[in-house]
Amino acid sequence: MSIKTFRQALNEALHLEMSRDKNVIIFGEDVCGGTGGTGEKDAWGGAFGVTKGLLSEFGPDRIMDTPITESAFVGAAVGAAMTGLRPVTEIMFVDFLGVCFDQIFNQAAKVRYMFGGKADMPMVLRASYGAGASSASQHSQALYPIFTHIPGLKVVVPSNPYDAKGLLINAIRDEDPVIFLEHKMLYDFSGEVPDEAYTVPFGEAGIIREGKDVTLISLGKMVNVCQEAADELAKENVAASILDLRTISPLDEETILEFTEETGRVVVVDEAYPRCGVAADVSSIIVEKAFSDLKAPIKKVTPPHSPVPYAPNLEQAFLPSSQNVIDAVKEVIRGEK
Repeated sequence: MSIKTFRQALNEALHLEMSRDKNVIIFGEDVCGGTGGTGEKDAWGGAFGVTKGLLSEFGPDRIMDTPITESAFVGAAVGAAMTGLRPVTEIMFVDFLGVCFDQIFNQAAKVRYMFGGKADMPMVLRASYGAGASSASQHSQALYPIFTHIPGLKVVVPSNPYDAKGLLINAIRDEDPVIFLEHKMLYDFSGEVPDEAYTVPFGEAGIIREGKDVTLISLGKMVNVCQEAADELAKENVAASILDLRTISPLDEETILEFTEETGRVVVVDEAYPRCGVAADVSSIIVEKAFSDLKAPIKKVTPPHSPVPYAPNLEQAFLPSSQNVIDAVKEVIRGEK
């Protein structure tokens, strides 16, 4: 397998699927422009360079720049998907999806239900999310819990290049609308990725590491934070399992409960806000279905219930760190019933 960045893995997934299926189209802001008004095409490839190189191969009928009108082009994606195309729409930042909530929540998510299962909605909505780049409160949020709350949407949050490629290919081939969220601090993160097409199934958590003492449950960039914490904990003879949720709708409850039973101690690490977030949801499932397996109360490691700060030092204090995870693990071990 080749070593590829998260960005390259996504680009390769798009290239392979556009080659395989002529109905796959891409549109969004600057997905084939982005040169500051010089008129040159295919110079940038979206805000983070993911679609670079696709225009020259597939042409302007299949990859198109749009105006800054999220409500219009997400609505166009809904219509395109209903009429046989498979649109992959790029929103620069997940924070901007508020502009097109109606098109996502009341149209894309409900078409199959409202038409009694007779209509498909094979559209993918890609967006960056997350803090760490000092992009301030309006460009740095982890808003995946909002979309997870809505029936009819599938929500994907990959943590590494291998999963990013396989999950995106699976998303493009899926017949339901998929919200595909990419942490902006992972685009240059690299790992082994096969050259050929493959899929990573939805609803199956990735087992990153196995250990007998505690289970760390996370998603997206926070999986890497958990890995750093687990490395440090190992030096103190604490063996941690790490579950990468990968998708949060559908959610792999079976594996969550299995690892809860095995270790009896759970720490859930989530970059989203703490109220009604993934950490809260996972914790509630464990308490409801596996309470008797717990040796200690569950610990949640999340940011505070506050907007994301702009100042780099405050932003780093806002984000969950490996030390926060280590402290939570030690508290769980000390707090056995």
